[in-house]
Amino acid sequence: MDFLIVGLGSMGKRRARLLRGIAPQAGIFGVDAAPARREEAKTLGIPAYESIDAAVADRRFDAALVCTAPLAHAAIIGQLLDAGLSVFTELNLVPDGYRENMQKAQRKGLLLFLSSTMLYRGETQYIARRVKEFDRPVSYLYHIGQYLPDWHPWENYKNFFVGDPRTGGCREIFGIELPWLLDAFGPVKSVFAVADKLSALELPYPDRWLVTLTHESGVRGQLAVDIVCPKAVRSFEVFGEGLHLFWEGNPKELYDFDHDSGEKRPVTTYQTVEQDPRYSDNIVENAYVDELAEFLSCLRGEKTARYGFAEDLVTLGVIDEIERSAKG
Repeated sequence: MDFLIVGLGSMGKRRARLLRGIAPQAGIFGVDAAPARREEAKTLGIPAYESIDAAVADRRFDAALVCTAPLAHAAIIGQLLDAGLSVFTELNLVPDGYRENMQKAQRKGLLLFLSSTMLYRGETQYIARRVKEFDRPVSYLYHIGQYLPDWHPWENYKNFFVGDPRTGGCREIFGIELPWLLDAFGPVKSVFAVADKLSALELPYPDRWLVTLTHESGVRGQLAVDIVCPKAVRSFEVFGEGLHLFWEGNPKELYDFDHDSGEKRPVTTYQTVEQDPRYSDNIVENAYVDELAEFLSCLRGEKTARYGFAEDLVTLGVIDEIERSAKG
């Protein structure tokens, strides 16, 4: 199989590296308008084109991966579908072109696969399973904090997609985290949110959000989301009468409280953990690998994607409601 990766920035190169690991025989090609990125890709063994048109005119691809800035996704996905390619796309964060591209993919019999990496984490799957098995009222507390200038330290934070309020840093965190929270705790019934600025970052949107989500199941959760924390943090706790789980964002720090002993018992969800030292310890490569493996299985007709554009429309609706609530 031959794959075309559109966008050869940090995520495009990561997808290429991981795809090569799980499908060593696959051909991997790239597209990027920036000459420097195309040259870098060639040094990594990835032949690169200046445009999608040039790529599809040169050879036949089995699928494409869209790894560009989110606001460009809708048009790129549409162009790839028109060229007869199934598509894997990173987070979109906005619903632009969703219904049109969903209809186009269905009409052409092509796969439209949307990244939702946190659903593939062993820890989130364990939490979701335990909560569903418990089947009694629970509440959760979740703080996700990161320092925005550390996301792309090689460029100013105002010069990539997080500088736009439609695809801002906090909105991206909500887009990453909400799919697994909705999977674990069910649809959201109501939202209450406040947001403000805690830092001197020059951004056209708040950098701190405090949110209460009430789920249709009766579960109530409180989220603290920020792009101010000097150290990247994921700190999660869910509790009910007879259940108490703790997670500090990495595979080594998932705990189940044992009432009889009065101690937190470590929970192992991975036999081996693959991490890239360039990223925080709460970013696990295993989940990215599993996600790409599922994409390949879906391409072969062996599986159905667990999360797609229809589900993401619901997630984006919750994010929009959070933003409306914070504006009062």
